[in-house]
Amino acid sequence: MTTTTDHTLESTPESTPESAPESGRDTGQQTAVTAAAAPRSARLIHTGSTTEIPVHLLFRDDPDPAAPPLRPAVVGRREGTGEQARLRRPAAEGPRPELCADPELVERPARVLPGAAGVVAGLCGVAGCLATSWWAGLLPSAVAGASGLASPAAGLGPAQWAAYTGAAALGLFGFGGLARGRTGRAWVLDLFGRYRGTVRRTGLLWVNPLLLRRRVDVRLRHWRSEPMQAAGRSGVALRVVVLVVWRVRDTARATLGVEDHETYLRQCVEAALLRVPVKEPGAGKGAMEAAQEALTRAVAQDAAPVGIEVFAVRPVRVEYAPEVAAAMHRRRIAALDAQHRASVLNAVVDSVEDTVTRLTVRGLVELDDYERKALVRDLTVAFCVGRSQTGP
Repeated sequence: MTTTTDHTLESTPESTPESAPESGRDTGQQTAVTAAAAPRSARLIHTGSTTEIPVHLLFRDDPDPAAPPLRPAVVGRREGTGEQARLRRPAAEGPRPELCADPELVERPARVLPGAAGVVAGLCGVAGCLATSWWAGLLPSAVAGASGLASPAAGLGPAQWAAYTGAAALGLFGFGGLARGRTGRAWVLDLFGRYRGTVRRTGLLWVNPLLLRRRVDVRLRHWRSEPMQAAGRSGVALRVVVLVVWRVRDTARATLGVEDHETYLRQCVEAALLRVPVKEPGAGKGAMEAAQEALTRAVAQDAAPVGIEVFAVRPVRVEYAPEVAAAMHRRRIAALDAQHRASVLNAVVDSVEDTVTRLTVRGLVELDDYERKALVRDLTVAFCVGRSQTGP
């Protein structure tokens, strides 16, 4: 809906002094007659401007109308200008979430008994079985005669069967729970899916035979990887062989917190090689030590939540990937050649400068500018030819 406003009004006929104060006439009647007699202008607006007024502002009743919806983040291209759509720059990503382990899954010592207790229980079970057999009269006559005791020959009744069951159970529990603990090895005990503790003791032990035992190697271990993909500081594809020094610090998390802790460690090393830049072949000792420290920190941070302690991740062999090896080899040869040429040129320039300086300082020759330039040119050519003949 539009409306028109006027900024310049049309001039009206001026009233004459004779018609203003006529005697005896009422002022209101004079005004009415004048308005009726004066001709009405056909056009009241000479210069006007048209302004668009939103319809919802004309018919609003609420003094505080709701805010109009905002435009989308994507701005469409303008018609006829060829301008492409502009996208809003995405917000910066937050920090990478840290790995967190189950706080209740922590290694704790399991309850075990010395091995002598298991041996005694097993012998008691065997002795109980023999006594029950003698009670039932099932022992051979030779054995019964050697023992010097008369067998009651009561036969196999409920009491004998109960005695057999108890003695056999005691013998099985006694001998079945015997285990030998080794240095550098540990057992993670699990009962019906619930962690019951870790055994790090050595020697002959007795462990509940109902518990599931999982052997874990807790010694200091070295792992030499196969060639893995990596990236140099300049983005060049590399193949790196690393030596990882590690050990299992928390057996509960290493066994129950992840499916296979060795595979997990290998994948952590691969991810760190792609995330941390490695110095290209031929780098100095300082650069290799810096790369080693960065790799060690990255792998140790990822492996700590699963109970693995990483001491060092050392790159032992760094080489270019097969697809870029030939090009990088040519580039390196060209760089070495340029470096050699620069060193030869510096040596020649120093030799020429020293020769000319000695000749002029000692007064052996007096040279003007032209002769000095010619001598420098000849000496430079002679020294270069001599070095090329004698070799680098």
